[in-house]
Amino acid sequence: MYPRMLESGLAGLSLSGVALTRDQCRHVLEWPDEDLMSLAQEAYRVRRAFFGDRVHVQVLRNAKSGWCSEDCHYCSQSRVSEAGIDKYALVSKETLLAEARMASRIKATRFCLATSGARPNEREIDELCDAVSAIKAETGLPLCASVGLLTDGQARRLKTAGLDRVNHNLNTSRRYYPRICTTHTYQDRVDTVARCRAAGLEICCGGIVGQGETDDDIVEMLLAVRDINPQAVPINFLVPIDGTPFGDLDTGLNPRKCLKILCLTRLLNPHSEVRAAGGWEFHMRSLKPLALYAADSVFVTGYLTTGGASVKEVSDMIADMGFESTIEDTGI
Repeated sequence: MYPRMLESGLAGLSLSGVALTRDQCRHVLEWPDEDLMSLAQEAYRVRRAFFGDRVHVQVLRNAKSGWCSEDCHYCSQSRVSEAGIDKYALVSKETLLAEARMASRIKATRFCLATSGARPNEREIDELCDAVSAIKAETGLPLCASVGLLTDGQARRLKTAGLDRVNHNLNTSRRYYPRICTTHTYQDRVDTVARCRAAGLEICCGGIVGQGETDDDIVEMLLAVRDINPQAVPINFLVPIDGTPFGDLDTGLNPRKCLKILCLTRLLNPHSEVRAAGGWEFHMRSLKPLALYAADSVFVTGYLTTGGASVKEVSDMIADMGFESTIEDTGI
């Protein structure tokens, strides 16, 4: 089965704009471990065709933490979490501007910010718009924000302020969504993505794997993301956090499975940035560098409530693999 798929050319299908079938997607996720590098090569052919060997390195700032009204079972900031995290209201424009200056100093390709909560209120939108305008005016960095379920007017205001892109993930399949969250729906997320696109914002949309879903759920999520056709697709790998409903969950992830998921994401989204996002360092372990064969984007310095790789670690990895980035180690 697998040699015949290689002869037909997964990369060739992707490069020609032909979507893999559900059966082909499942076969990618079931790819034999002993032949894993042939799959990585298929993904790399597609990655290189559209993104060359450049790695986009981004910085994420948690701009508001905790006290969220939602019950997302994976999240340490949700109302059902007892995790010991820092909790704080929306940080000041000056704090966000200082973080953006740091991102600019290390020559990150994008500065991202996120806020906890289902929906930002109008005061928070005012403050976010003010911060976005100041960051854009001083640094010129491309900006992305993950700020929950937005109204049409809020999305337009953020766009006018200078925001380039919104992150809003599907997180899992439509079928499995009620198993990870009950306080809002999968359709709420789809609708928010549509509102943001209508406002002229670029879309960053992906998901989280390792939440107890099946391979079919992963396939369904990735096919739905492909239909959205976002500018960027982040793939997060669940790191169970003590105090959350998923704190003791067996993720079913290992470095080889993570690489297969990234390869499938690339094959389904040839024109989109594919980002190895939260948890990839933890789960991919010694195979971390191989993620770059499929993914052209990573984060440095941490995520929302968990740490991440240092600038030096990521810049050394990129150089060791023979890839390129603008990132510079300044001791961060």
